[in-house]
Amino acid sequence: MQATKVHVHLFYGADPSVYRKGDNFGCLYGYHHAESGEFALSYSRDAKESRPVSLVRRALKLMLGFDLIHTLRNRDEILRSDVIWTHTEAEHLAVALVLLLSGARGKKPLLLAQSVWLFDKWRGYGALRRWCYRKLLARADVLTTLSSENAELCRRYLRRNALHVYYGLNMTDFPLAEPHEWQPGTPLRIAAIGNDRDRDWTTLVKAFGNDSRYTVRLATRRKIPKALHAPNVQIAPASGLAKQRELYDWADLVVVPLRPNYHASGITVVLEAAALGKPVIASDVGGLRDYFTAQQVTYVPPHDVAALRRAADDLAAHPEATLCRAWAAGAQLTVRQLTTEHFAHQHVQITRAMLAERNAQAMRGRERHTRDLDIAERIVPAERR
Repeated sequence: MQATKVHVHLFYGADPSVYRKGDNFGCLYGYHHAESGEFALSYSRDAKESRPVSLVRRALKLMLGFDLIHTLRNRDEILRSDVIWTHTEAEHLAVALVLLLSGARGKKPLLLAQSVWLFDKWRGYGALRRWCYRKLLARADVLTTLSSENAELCRRYLRRNALHVYYGLNMTDFPLAEPHEWQPGTPLRIAAIGNDRDRDWTTLVKAFGNDSRYTVRLATRRKIPKALHAPNVQIAPASGLAKQRELYDWADLVVVPLRPNYHASGITVVLEAAALGKPVIASDVGGLRDYFTAQQVTYVPPHDVAALRRAADDLAAHPEATLCRAWAAGAQLTVRQLTTEHFAHQHVQITRAMLAERNAQAMRGRERHTRDLDIAERIVPAERR
């Protein structure tokens, strides 16, 4: 049997032939784990471009909300595929437009469209943008999200179901390390890392800044206002895997402060910390409880400075209980298979269901056509045959 051709369309910069070249890393999000005799995967390629062209492409992406130029460059591979997987709306909206503009050729590939930020921002879009996005989303055969809360928004706004797919961790970069002891340092060492737009650095610094009982390392590429700078808060990006591991190794606690959101913001850091045996405090938003319970991760209300500080102090005051939490989070990661391998396997399962449904529809169409011919044979007078 010929393998199903799956095209994985990723953002510009995630081309597996370029990303971490030489590390034998595969695809950034682990889709390569789906490669088999059943599924033959191809990936979007990043074209070399001059700075002016790059500026034009990114400006158009900002205006449209998706990267049309990058997608058009990969149009031939998209149209040759049987199924297309996308990671965010910035890819699937562009793919949908290319398919719609391709007429009959664009009707063949099945589109599995995963959204991350789209439904969080939906109410802020104007009527015209929402109308356009609805038309493009209608081309998707299956919609997925990374949290149950986001899936509920999809049902509310589009009156259409979305499947909740569980995000996963690359266990090669972050192999599971079961913690056997935990003792807080003095001062308490707190690490916070992330570049997501929904990180709440203000609450973090208000909770722990300018207090000698804590020392904080805040790793982000986003600009932090000078008003949030404090003597005990070190602000610097943690670029590269080695720097990230160094930060986690240093920390007693990992804090993931978040603004209210629906897309499981911060889940990557929570997964990494759980794998490395680090206790985690996270804002109770975004559907993070889909992944970890309150017995595995310490949840606090968003924007609650006092609750965040109290949670850190409580963990430091009860080392044995904190160790149990960290151990339980690591066990959850294994039991629930919160890995890139399982993330890819979920896409395989969904794709099998999509293909089965398409085959069933084709079969029903053939049966209907045959039935119509039989009826015609019975009702057309013999002299007209």
